[in-house]
Amino acid sequence: MRALRGRDIVCFSNDWDGDPLSKTHIMRILARDNRVLWVNSLGNRAPRASAHDVRRAWEKLRDAARGVREVEPNLHVLPPLYVPAYGSEAIQAFNRVALRLQVLGAMRRLRMRRPISWSYLPTAAAVAGTLGEELVVYHVVDQFSAFSDASPAVAALEERLLRRADLVIASAEPLREAKARVNPRTVLVRHGVDFEHFRKALLPETRVPEDLARLPGPVIGFHGLVADWIDLELVRAVADAFPRASVALVGRCVTSTDPLAGARNVHLLGRRPYADLPGYCKGMAVAITPFRQNELALHANPLKAREYVAAGLPNVCTDLPELRAIAGCTVTRTRAEFLEAVGRALAEGGPRAAQSERMRAESWEARVDELRGHVAALLDGRRAA
Repeated sequence: MRALRGRDIVCFSNDWDGDPLSKTHIMRILARDNRVLWVNSLGNRAPRASAHDVRRAWEKLRDAARGVREVEPNLHVLPPLYVPAYGSEAIQAFNRVALRLQVLGAMRRLRMRRPISWSYLPTAAAVAGTLGEELVVYHVVDQFSAFSDASPAVAALEERLLRRADLVIASAEPLREAKARVNPRTVLVRHGVDFEHFRKALLPETRVPEDLARLPGPVIGFHGLVADWIDLELVRAVADAFPRASVALVGRCVTSTDPLAGARNVHLLGRRPYADLPGYCKGMAVAITPFRQNELALHANPLKAREYVAAGLPNVCTDLPELRAIAGCTVTRTRAEFLEAVGRALAEGGPRAAQSERMRAESWEARVDELRGHVAALLDGRRAA
C-alpha cells in the first residue's frame, strides 16, 4: 500500500522529549518511509506560577533558540514560540500568525511541499489547513475538554479543527461517536502496543530494578502518570486488602496522594525510563488499571493496559468501554469485584507467555497499516470524484 509513503508530514503533538506515547510510536514508524516535521506541544492550558511550569517555560525558550533539529532519521523537531493563553482573540490571532510563519519556515528549510498535517492537539486549529496541505488529519486520543486543567477555549478550538479535517481518527469508540457528530469522516483506530519491548519482561536476561526487587512480594504494580484520573482511593483499598503485598506506583505524580497516607505497603517510585519498564513489569505479580469513571476516562484508551498484557501480566481494571475490548484485561464493575480479581491474579502470579501472546497482533506496525488504509481510501475517493 503506497499511501503514507514518500510523503511530507507535519505533526502537531506533545513535546518530543517526553515519554513515548501513541503519537511517538506512530510517527517513528511513519518516518521510515516519510519525512516528518514534529511540532512540539502548543499546550491546552495556560501555565501556572508553579516551579514545574516555570521550568518548562525556560526549557521551551531554550529549545526554541536551537531551532529545528533532526532527532532521528527523517524525523525533525520544531520547538515553536507562542503565547500559551487562549482566552484572548488578540493572543489567538498573534499565535496563528507566529506559529504559521515558524512552521512554514521549517518546511522551507526541509523543502517540504504539499504535506499532510497530522494534528494530535486541538490547539493545532490555529494553523491546520493553512500550510498548503494536501490533507488535514485530526488524530484524537483524549476528550481534551474534560481535563481538569483544560482551557475553556479548548472545546471551540477542537470543533474548528474537526470541521476543517479531511479525516478524523479516534483511538476509542466513545471518541469516534462523539467526533462523528461534528465530522462524519471519522474512523476508529485503536491504540497498539510496543509488543517486542514489553515482551522483554519474559526474558531471563531482563533484570528487575533494585528499587522494586527489594520490596516485599508479591508486588501489585502500576506504571504511568499518577494524575487526578487515577482512583487513589481504590489503590488504597487494594493496599489495605492485601497488607502482605507491596503496591508499587511507577510514574511521575501530579496529584494529591492524601488517600495513600499511612499505607506502609504503598511505594511511590517516581518516573522511570521507558527502557526500564519491562524490568518493572517482570517484578510484578499483577498489574492494575484503576481509572476513575469520569468523562475523561470513559473516552480514554489507556496505553498501559496493552503494555501490561504484552508483558505477560494479569491486568485488573475498572470498567471503561475500551478496556472491555482488550484481551487479557479483567474488567470489574465494583470495588469488591476489583479486590476479588486482584486476589485471583495474585494466586496465578507473575508474567506468563500465553498472556503476552494475546498482544502479538496488536503492534503499532499493525495500527499504522490501518492508518495507511484509511488515508488510501480517502485519496482514492478524491480521485474517483
